[in-house]
Amino acid sequence: MPAQLPHHPLQSAADLDPLLAQIGDARVVLLGEASHGTHEYYTWRAAITKRLIEEKGFHFVAVEGDWPDCFEVNVAIKQPHDGKPAAQLLQTFNRWPTWMWGNWEIAALIDWLRRHNAALPSGHKTGFYGLDVYSLWESLEQIMQYAGRKGEAAALAAQRAYKCFEPYSADPQEYAEAVAFVSEDCEDEVLTMLRTLQRRTPATNPDGLAVEIEFAAEQNALVAVNAERYYKAMLRGGGSSWNVRDHHMMETLTRLLELHGPESKAIVWEHNTHVGDARYTDMVADGMVNVGQLARQQFGRDKVYIVGFGSYQGSVVAGKSWGAPLEKMPVPEARLNSWEALLHTDIGQDALLLSSELRPLPALQEHLNHRAIGVVYRPEREKYGNYVPTVVPERYDAFLYLDQTRALHPLPTPADEHVPPDLYPWGV
Repeated sequence: MPAQLPHHPLQSAADLDPLLAQIGDARVVLLGEASHGTHEYYTWRAAITKRLIEEKGFHFVAVEGDWPDCFEVNVAIKQPHDGKPAAQLLQTFNRWPTWMWGNWEIAALIDWLRRHNAALPSGHKTGFYGLDVYSLWESLEQIMQYAGRKGEAAALAAQRAYKCFEPYSADPQEYAEAVAFVSEDCEDEVLTMLRTLQRRTPATNPDGLAVEIEFAAEQNALVAVNAERYYKAMLRGGGSSWNVRDHHMMETLTRLLELHGPESKAIVWEHNTHVGDARYTDMVADGMVNVGQLARQQFGRDKVYIVGFGSYQGSVVAGKSWGAPLEKMPVPEARLNSWEALLHTDIGQDALLLSSELRPLPALQEHLNHRAIGVVYRPEREKYGNYVPTVVPERYDAFLYLDQTRALHPLPTPADEHVPPDLYPWGV
């Protein structure tokens, strides 16, 4: 290995030029993060996103968030400004972990997207969508509000699906536990609802939001189908529920690209564990796939560009268990013999690393421990977990290393407390 790894110093958005050049004509750019609660991951992804939209004509941002909540944001940023601040608009993200998309960093991006879209004609505005599968009940409620417009058959199918889930008190886990050992479940009902809603009625304004609203109803039905499968698979354990989820996110991404046309281009924001090709991690031993792998296989490696993120130490927002109150927690120094520790020792500053410059180094073709922090985190357990063995130059096409990072800025819960933190909106 050379005395120092090849890298490009990273201080401002202008320093992203080598990255933009390498992205070239890629149709899908996947932007990762090593946690769901780090300020710098969000702001650097926003900086890349803005340049991709302005300089390369990318059409939409798709995130690791729920479809109904993200679609509400999508509609708002494409319509004349109604006066509701972005921070209030993002109160729609009210299910744990609320901070993932209900934060000031995303509010700054939403403000920018609004301003960007205001100058564009209908049908050419940049979108914001959710790829995830968790919103079973929210999606069913959205369908109930819409199905009547599709006719009696759609309304009846939606009612049957909704009533099938009603006994489980809007708790998907309760549903999964109840049907685990019996043959009766709601799979047939949600599949019938999806097929009925797929019989589309031509929109009266094909260049406006009407087409998207039709699409959203069908997407909510698809969420219900795959969420039903996901929660049943979750009880069985293993990698099956992970695969249901990532296949759903990939299917949603493909549908969005089809919606926007054959020349459309997408930016994806998800955790490194979803965007970094699973074939170059230990996930492959458990039969697990992810969006990064599926995208490369479907579109071709030359049309997909994956950017990983990581840091050496700092602070993060997370919960100590699922559903626990959010906390600002310390992120300790990275473990010895990890990718992050190597970068700290070798470079010691924020840097962009391009895989094309790293692949010739034999030592980087081995699996290195690479930190991954989720919405549930206990810093004291770092020495036992939180690391994914990774062949970094193959898992990603580029890597943003941020030596010292700090916690994300969650939005306050009360609707009337929207005082931005210092330096909002942030620039890089």
